Amino acid sequence: MEQALLAWFDAHGADLPWRRTRDPYAILVSEVMLQQTQVSRVAPRYEAWLERWPDVLALAAASPADVIREWQGLGYNRRGLNLHRAARLVAEHGWPDELTELPGVGSYTAAAVRAFAFGEAVLPRDTNVLRVEERTGHRFDPSCGQALMDLGRTVCLARVPRCDECPLAARCPSRGRRYEPLRKQSPFEGSFHQRRAAMLRLVAETPRPLDELDREAVEALERDGLVATANGTVRLPA
Repeated sequence: MEQALLAWFDAHGADLPWRRTRDPYAILVSEVMLQQTQVSRVAPRYEAWLERWPDVLALAAASPADVIREWQGLGYNRRGLNLHRAARLVAEHGWPDELTELPGVGSYTAAAVRAFAFGEAVLPRDTNVLRVEERTGHRFDPSCGQALMDLGRTVCLARVPRCDECPLAARCPSRGRRYEPLRKQSPFEGSFHQRRAAMLRLVAETPRPLDELDREAVEALERDGLVATANGTVRLPA
């Protein structure tokens, strides 16, 4: 199966900016941005980020406030703050042997950096990779990481896979199946997550009096280190 998959990837693989580098910092930025955010949204933001902070030392020297402002629109703002904290740790101590020691870096992200930056023989298993392996009943080797991600993202889709386009279909026991959604995503409109995002956008523009803001949302942002309150005024962390 590996041979068929890699041949398909040679012809159809996406040309993504983070696939043109082995820099562990750049790979980490891309992987953190890609958590719960679509590739099409991440690509231009990734390039803008690296233009502003081209290496780990540059990001480490930035202020949390500037990082939070730059992250606006990507969602899940704690990811940006954790990336900044990770950069400061790497700038001070170097890359740790165990990458999950860095803030916001779980087992998948650590495996991705190890594979795509450091060239280690590990297969990062994100949702797309796990889906393809489960449906085919095959455990792929580490050379197939990027190919599996693209196949799961564009062909072996969660609900209605495009089996007629799949290079693995001839040997796939799940060919032709359709799937129910695993869970219905909660609506963003009117949610507490939306309230938090709205308050952070306001404070990112300029410090605001607490009395003019959604206090519950501000308290949640403050617990995450995304804002700070002093003397009745809410602002981004210094």
